[in-house]
Amino acid sequence: MDAELNVTYITLGGHVEVHKYRYLYFVIMFIAYILIICCNSTIVCLIVIHQNLHEPMYIFIAALLLNSVLFSTNIYPKLLIDFLSEKQIISYSACLLQCFIFYLLSGSEFLLLAAMAYDRYVSICKPLQYPTIMRKTTVSMFLTLAWLLPACQIAVPVALSANTKLCNFTLKGIFCNNSAYKLHCVTSRVLSVYGVIVLFNLTLLPVLFILFTYTKIFIITYQSGAEVRIKAAQTCLPHLLVLINFSCLLTYDVIIVKLESDFPKTARLIMTLQVVLYHPLCNPFIYGLKMKEISKHLKRLFIQIKVN
Repeated sequence: MDAELNVTYITLGGHVEVHKYRYLYFVIMFIAYILIICCNSTIVCLIVIHQNLHEPMYIFIAALLLNSVLFSTNIYPKLLIDFLSEKQIISYSACLLQCFIFYLLSGSEFLLLAAMAYDRYVSICKPLQYPTIMRKTTVSMFLTLAWLLPACQIAVPVALSANTKLCNFTLKGIFCNNSAYKLHCVTSRVLSVYGVIVLFNLTLLPVLFILFTYTKIFIITYQSGAEVRIKAAQTCLPHLLVLINFSCLLTYDVIIVKLESDFPKTARLIMTLQVVLYHPLCNPFIYGLKMKEISKHLKRLFIQIKVN
């Protein structure tokens, strides 16, 4: 690869023995991608089709599952191509685009979970005011902000990185994430500070809001009857499971750059696969099994399929 091409193309160096296990990697990840698309899309379609699921809570769940599909589509097709290629490379501009979409959808995940937490808070703690507070315009505003705010904030560092000189052309990963900033000749203090601000805005603030909201819910339900507590647990537990799951995986993604030199390559690959494999597959199962109304429609769908 000559010097001119080195400026444009990045080698994805996070693969482990890809030449030896390329077909095994491909089959596993291809099956996982199909499962992610099918499982998430099935629940989204059920929510769209059934009128009794046209409530704010289920609309937010549909948005979250759609996020999982987009998140996977941003990574899997390129990953599958790389498994079958002799060289695992990506253009720098495509790498920045992948990085942008990755963090846009990651940020929107936290904001959607925060919107869900607020919806549950109003539903359980202020049931009489719920119809007037959670109107269609309110839900539409939350959905728009959940994708617009991360897009605006993530676009700034990505745009600044587009014209930054590169001194390293090997990325220690299998797709482009915040490790891409390690390719720069000079570490920008401005980008580092801005990155911390974005991290605070899109992850820490929503998580703190969610924890505060659910604390209020649990305090109020604890003082209420057993029926209210069961209802709260049924609707809040899936959201908390998704929050804990995604927070742990994103924490790994953030700190891996700091530990890059000391982190074994195989361990890094396994953890990275957890980010792209475990979370998008978990969401539909968590909501499909734990959310009573969605579970009922899924059972009916499977019975119809068996009958036919």
